[in-house]
Amino acid sequence: MNQSPRNERVDVAVARSIAEIMEAFAIRTLVYMGEQNCPYDEEYDGNDFAAATHLIARVGREPVGVMRLRWFADFCKVERVAVRREHRGGEVAQAMIEAACEIAGRKGYRTILGHIQSHLLPFWRRYGGVSVRSGRPRFFFSDHEYVEVVRTLAPHANALTLDTPAMVLLRPEGAWDEPGVLDRSNERLAPALL
Repeated sequence: MNQSPRNERVDVAVARSIAEIMEAFAIRTLVYMGEQNCPYDEEYDGNDFAAATHLIARVGREPVGVMRLRWFADFCKVERVAVRREHRGGEVAQAMIEAACEIAGRKGYRTILGHIQSHLLPFWRRYGGVSVRSGRPRFFFSDHEYVEVVRTLAPHANALTLDTPAMVLLRPEGAWDEPGVLDRSNERLAPALL
């Protein structure tokens, strides 16, 4: 785990409940709408529930950072990275980036794409290991200039495939190594059928 600027442990997990999604939205509202004056309909753009995974960084039980991941045919897109002001300094964002790379790698993705505010490029190069996509123009939305960046992932040694056991593929996003509720369901019925 990473340490926060106050030398506290940072844990990152996938949001799996409405309460956790609301925590993610609260942080995004603080950062994007409160600090950057982003209009509501631009921050909540219709992409939060369709094929999206939300990560929450915590210090103790307190949510301090969020990131949205969206899944496309051959790349994962990192979006809506927000860290509460008092927890900025790199460690929280870096912990979320590492978690995103782990989840994307497990899902077999080799490329992560990001649209980042241009002034944050040095930060993302340092903590995210990204490079600017050559030949791609800068663009603007919500009154900020953005640039496209990518990070290439090495093949994950334990990537999920078509041959991954069915019960593993049924487990909650990012928790593929931990038995889930359907594992217990399978154990309850499978012996009776043998």
